[in-house]
Amino acid sequence: MFHIHCPYCGELREEEEFHAKGQAHLARPEHPEACSDKEWGDYLFFRDNPRGIHHELWVHAIGCRKFFNITRNTVTYEIYETYKIGEPPRFTAEHPEGKPAEQVAAEKAAAEAEVVERQEGVKA
Repeated sequence: MFHIHCPYCGELREEEEFHAKGQAHLARPEHPEACSDKEWGDYLFFRDNPRGIHHELWVHAIGCRKFFNITRNTVTYEIYETYKIGEPPRFTAEHPEGKPAEQVAAEKAAAEAEVVERQEGVKA
């Protein structure tokens, strides 16, 4: 058994309180009606299954019931980080030692600007 830190509750809790929900950072097609059957099927059913660093979507089912992301090594089961939905990961396959804090901050700002752009319908 391992322990998982919930980024919303701020607590380290037992694995039994959480449920894995699949691969993180999947973007729904903007125009699903324009997708071919193959493209739509790929989006719905096919997921990456790498050896090594992988980003997963989890839910704190027994606690706050919020969804969040985990960066985990699929070989060693080591959890590198947990982070809220919409935040960029610090650890990636390209940066297994972790991205510099400045790069993570810039990515977070870009993600927030994208959310505002979608809500307002204008470019920031």
